[in-house]
Amino acid sequence: MPSDATPDPTSSPTFGQRLQRARERKGRTRAYVADVMGHSVEWVKALEKDRIAMPGLPKLLRLAHALGVEDITELTGDDRIAAATYTKAEHGELPTIKRALTAYRLTTDDRAPEPADVLAARVRRTWRLWHDSDPRSAQGRTPAGHRTRVAQMLPSLLADAQHSSRALNGADRRRALVSLAQIYHLAQLFLSFQPAPDLVVLTGDRAMTAAQDADSPRAMAAAAWYVNHVHRDAGEAAEARVELAEEAAGLLPEREDPDDIARRGLLYLAVALSYAKTGQAGDAWRYWDKANTAAKRLGDDYAHPWLMFGRGVIDAYAITMWNDLVRPDKALEVANALDLSLIPSATRRSYHLIETARAHGQLGESAAAVAYLQRAFRESPETIQYNLHTRSVLPGLVKTGPRMVRDDAAELARELGVPV
Repeated sequence: MPSDATPDPTSSPTFGQRLQRARERKGRTRAYVADVMGHSVEWVKALEKDRIAMPGLPKLLRLAHALGVEDITELTGDDRIAAATYTKAEHGELPTIKRALTAYRLTTDDRAPEPADVLAARVRRTWRLWHDSDPRSAQGRTPAGHRTRVAQMLPSLLADAQHSSRALNGADRRRALVSLAQIYHLAQLFLSFQPAPDLVVLTGDRAMTAAQDADSPRAMAAAAWYVNHVHRDAGEAAEARVELAEEAAGLLPEREDPDDIARRGLLYLAVALSYAKTGQAGDAWRYWDKANTAAKRLGDDYAHPWLMFGRGVIDAYAITMWNDLVRPDKALEVANALDLSLIPSATRRSYHLIETARAHGQLGESAAAVAYLQRAFRESPETIQYNLHTRSVLPGLVKTGPRMVRDDAAELARELGVPV
């Protein structure tokens, strides 16, 4: 782990050192900054000790305001903050999904409700579309990526599930509500990395409501996993995320059912990711160990059919955790031993390849970073196309990266529609 020892005075100050200097110069305590930012004191300390990376621009501006810093470069130094880093590319189907999510059907629908088992089968097919590799034409082009294919199905699927959950009764209604919660999960995944944060929060909340109405511990566990993503990305307090995950895990029965084991393990992983995001390494790895134990109980060949929890995902998320803890060397140790074939999801494989590229980028290894981004593109073009890390680093690699990687970075940027 990074040391808290006094840094070399001849080296350029880090972001954390600049932050601490600005805070102390203004006479602010860590507790004050934590309260203003809605975070823990440990989070502020982790930033100052460079155990977690510099936050994104919106949070950085809030930090500057809390410290009374007028020139943000006082915190960032010579680090460039490209506007492309915070510009989310809008998918062509986003307006369609917006309309589907904000359409309120107040009149009675005379159609017969779709049976719960038929609805569940449609949802399973849609999950396969999300996770499958993007189909390619004979010419090697990708006619429709996973986001596009799922977005085209979501409006009718959502309308039918809403109707069935209102019109059916008893156990059938509860099963329809479980399917409805999963449809909101799919909508949330589509909306991730899209310029629609209000809709991301909306889908997370509606999924949890549907799961609670279904009175299904399994559905609530899955909803808690996705709500954790919403709150973690928004920078909400880690304590609330941990409490939600642990409460949801406590609802699952203690038995040797693979589905229950997988969902409990997934919630432990959610806690681990939350702690890593705030630089609390000890707690992060303690919960990762609990998730790892669950994965071991399930065996190397197991992966949940749509949540994808299993041996491969546990190892792969360790890359993200080390990255968030600013230990790219450790992230690459995990990546070098990772067996991607254990993850039966092209979208997940692509994401973890991007995270491996992020680790190489932190170490200044541009050629390796571009190579992994290219691999991620081959796995799932629409995963990398809307990934913020990819969109933020490519312009810099094209303009100022080593000459040997500029052409590859420029070609990838053109493929993804990233302005450089």
